[in-house]
Amino acid sequence: MARAENSHHDLLIIGTGGAGTAAAIRGAELGARVAIAEGTVVGGTCVNVGCIPSKLLLEAAAHFHAARSSFPALASEARAAWQQAQARKGAVIERLRQEKYLDVLAGYEGVTLLRGEAALLGAGRVRVGEAVVGARKVVIATGAAPALPPVPGLAQGGALTSTSAMELKVLPASLIVLGAGAVGLELGQAFARFGVKVTVIEAEARILPAEDPELSNALANALAAEGLELRTGARVTRVERDTTGYRLDVAQGGTEETLRAEQLLVATGRRPATAGLGLEAAGVEVDARGFVRVDGFMRTSNPGVFAAGDVTGAPQFVYLAAAAGRVAAEAALADLTGAPSVPLDASVVPRVTFTDPQLAAVGLTEAQARAAGHAVQVATLPAAAIPRAAVTGSDRGLIKLVADVAGGRLLGAHLLTANAGDVIGEATLALRFGLTSADLASTLHPYLTWAEGVKLAAQAFTQDVTRLSCCA
Repeated sequence: MARAENSHHDLLIIGTGGAGTAAAIRGAELGARVAIAEGTVVGGTCVNVGCIPSKLLLEAAAHFHAARSSFPALASEARAAWQQAQARKGAVIERLRQEKYLDVLAGYEGVTLLRGEAALLGAGRVRVGEAVVGARKVVIATGAAPALPPVPGLAQGGALTSTSAMELKVLPASLIVLGAGAVGLELGQAFARFGVKVTVIEAEARILPAEDPELSNALANALAAEGLELRTGARVTRVERDTTGYRLDVAQGGTEETLRAEQLLVATGRRPATAGLGLEAAGVEVDARGFVRVDGFMRTSNPGVFAAGDVTGAPQFVYLAAAAGRVAAEAALADLTGAPSVPLDASVVPRVTFTDPQLAAVGLTEAQARAAGHAVQVATLPAAAIPRAAVTGSDRGLIKLVADVAGGRLLGAHLLTANAGDVIGEATLALRFGLTSADLASTLHPYLTWAEGVKLAAQAFTQDVTRLSCCA
């Protein structure tokens, strides 16, 4: 019989990723007795197998690509460069896991870290490993994991996921990537910059199909110029694996052909990490894809159970997961603390695809704004018109702003430039607080920064920026 923990917790959180750790911090701030359970590695997706390692490899690939472009003889050093990047990746992950998760959780009085797989037992009880823990409320924050599409032969042949691809000890000669979303494109470009022959296959008509078509197409051109082969509107009908690698039968444009590569990376989606939690027995409803259903307060169909982060099927950004974790903790503890709780505000959520150039966006695309009934005006600025591009040589891309005709309120901002992810915050604030294109155009921006591009794009609603002097 499992032993029972002596203490009874006000809040038990399952999962130590962005959502779970944020929930634990907020619970501790509210004075609650908090336990947080982890069955694998503390820190969840972002620090261990997601944001941190992928962006580190992207950074390493960018440096190697720049050096190789100037000194082609360095192409033979790709293997050593990859191994150095892998070593640094491991060190950075370990340091950030300790500093941002283990040390943070240990630093809050009243937070207890429990080790072991968790399962809901009902009546305020949760099994964690071999122990049974009591809790007034539970927050499920177990995240999501890569999913394989139902392609014949794929399950038997196996493939790399975003996790295993970043752990490769040796660079393959060739790589096929299934899926031209953010993950597929980021890793595809990284491998290509290390000298791997990369082919990306996307079922939709264009890469990043949820983004504005003008930016999506411009990014496709930039990636193709670096040597990536992009096959859109293509469907994989069968996968086979032999001693030399993978063979994929691909249907595209009414024709079928066979593609081969040493490695295959699947980046077509993610599934909720809920196996073994006992959701059905606990009366926790899930949607058709298996993600936990929640309302704006992160409440599930079981009044004692809340859920936050990727496990709910929300856009899978760690900053959104953390915000949801805080909301879940406040709502779960409201009857105990008396502190007010408010629903998650996900009305303005920025996103970044960390390719080079980066694609960052917030708000509505032009098509979405028109479909929503807005009378819109659009301003487009080529990246080459940004003075910063002239001094860096990074002139690929464009900025596109979408505003309401009546009053000029900004409805969406779409950036395809170097460092776009560092600039999108300004547009995010503009959307959240209802600023107009005139507000952006009349605000001083430092010269020779990428952020100046937002000002110039806003000016483009009413002026021909090619007829302006510097900073005019």
